[in-house]
This record gives sequence, structure tokens and C-alpha cells, in this order.
Amino acid sequence: MVAAETLRRLLARPGLLLMPCCFDALSAKLVERAGFPLTFMSGFAVSAARLGLPDTGLASFGEMRDQARDICGAVSIPVIGDGDTGYGNPVNVKRTVREYARAGLACVMIEDQRWPKRCGHTRGKRVVAFEEAVTRIRAACDARDEGAEILIMARTDARATHGMEEALRRIRAFDEAGADILFLEGPRSEDEMRAFCAATGKPCMANMVEGGDTPLMPPPRLEALGFRIAAYPLTLLSAAVKAMETALATLAAGREAGDLLLSFAELRERVGFPAYDAEASRYRDG
Repeated sequence: MVAAETLRRLLARPGLLLMPCCFDALSAKLVERAGFPLTFMSGFAVSAARLGLPDTGLASFGEMRDQARDICGAVSIPVIGDGDTGYGNPVNVKRTVREYARAGLACVMIEDQRWPKRCGHTRGKRVVAFEEAVTRIRAACDARDEGAEILIMARTDARATHGMEEALRRIRAFDEAGADILFLEGPRSEDEMRAFCAATGKPCMANMVEGGDTPLMPPPRLEALGFRIAAYPLTLLSAAVKAMETALATLAAGREAGDLLLSFAELRERVGFPAYDAEASRYRDG
């Protein structure tokens, strides 16, 4: 089944979809192994893990597309990909959508920030004018309607720069332009989160950034507010960095890191050695 259709079927079911976000093929495999029905390729996390750089527009279209291809090739669950601003004018946006679909993504997120964009929970963001923002989403939806097998998630960062009223105006316009999923970045209160979900009949995503601008809420409360997806964009990256720093400090102190580690057999299983060996055994002589 095409990944986009799998995502459509998930969204058609009742209940909130919990979505830990990944940054490479291994983290995506761990999300799938843990039983989550979908994941999101986080731009912040990919920039950090692939380049060791902040999410400030430094990761290129090609780097993000290639990372998406590797991630989608490693899992069977649908993957949503961060398409940033679409990397240029409306024609560039359409190419981004088509290439992300070819990479295997189920959905691409396009946002209304100016380039270079920034992580949604950092300061210094700027957004394009209303008309340009809507044109981006219309171009993305055109690419979908012209044959790209992918859903479109439309994101606005206008809450931080222009206030909640303008952010809701953009959400409604993105809905009218044909977006499949809507995302208002950085609401500051439960009331703002409720207003976002009430502004549209399309599925809405909550972005649960630990230490970010939006209140962290348990899944039942998010569902009650009207959200269909709850994304956790930095949980796995933050946990991985903390675990690696702890292991490195242990080694630097002259101690073995054994208590902090998976067994070698467990690590081999996570990476896929047993499945590889089983497949290879089919072709052995004798």
C-alpha cells in the first residue's frame, strides 16, 4: 500500500495518533519496533544528527531528501517529512513535494517562514506575507493533485510574529487551499490550542517540545482539545544525546559503560542482523 494511503486510513480512525519523531533510519526503526503507527522526520533532529548543526536552514533540500529516502527504506510505517519552506518559489515547492513523494514519504510539511527558517521554538523567526504563504500551500497541493502520492501538512509560525488572530487566519486559508493536515506552531495556552482545532475541520497536529513554548499535555487532554496527531520532535534526539554523554563521561572516568548499554545480542537485533542472516541463509549452497 502506498504510504500516503496508509496515513489517510490512520487519520480516518478515531483517536489520537502518538508520533515520536526520528532523525535517521535506526531511530525510525526503533519507533516502529515500539509499536507506534507513524513517525516524522524532524528537521531539527536531522540537522543535528546528520550535520551536527542547528536547525537554521543549513540542511539542504538534497540532504533532507536523501535522509527521507533512507528512513522510508528502513520502515513500513508512514513517515511525515519536514519540507521546510519548500526551498524556493512555488515551482521549487512543487518539486520538493514530488521528490519527497518519490523518496517514500507519506506526507510533507510546508511552512510559512522566511528563509533561512529556524526551529519553531526559538527566537528570531520571520514569516512571509499572507499571500505568499497561501501560494506555497496551493503549489504543494497542486503537486499532490497532479500525481504526487503524498499528503500535505501546512504549518504557520505566525503566532510568534503576528499573534494568534493572524495565525488562525492563515490556518483557515491553508485549509481552503487544500491542505490535508494543519499545524499551528507555538500556541501558548490550552485556550489557543483549542481555538486552533476549532478553526478547521481538517486533522490538526500538536507539537510537544519539551521545554518549548506550547504547554505539554497528556494524550487524553490533547485528544479532548481536538488534535489528531501528537508529535514529539526532540524526545528521541535528546534522550540519545544524554545517553551518549553519560556513556562518554563513564569511559572518561576509566569505568566500563556496561550497565548503560544493550547487550551485544540486543544491539545486533536492533540493527537487523538476525533478519539479514535469515534472508542470507535462503541462498546458501547446500
